[in-house]
Amino acid sequence: MKAATKKKNPEIVLKNGRPAAVILDIDTYKEMLKQLEDMEDLRTLEDMRKKPLKFRKLDDFLKEYNPGV
Repeated sequence: MKAATKKKNPEIVLKNGRPAAVILDIDTYKEMLKQLEDMEDLRTLEDMRKKPLKFRKLDDFLKEYNPGV
């Protein structure tokens, strides 16, 4: 069984006395990336919903569709 890992606080790296970088626990970093991706997806969806729907016949779509075989 895996030992429980304690969440570490972020470490701030200073350069010339000013914050220059942050060292994060890898799980915290991955979770932040996932949340940012989810937010981006939601913004894209909101933008798509603002535009009017465009319908076309399946045959027309299939003529243009090229899956890159």
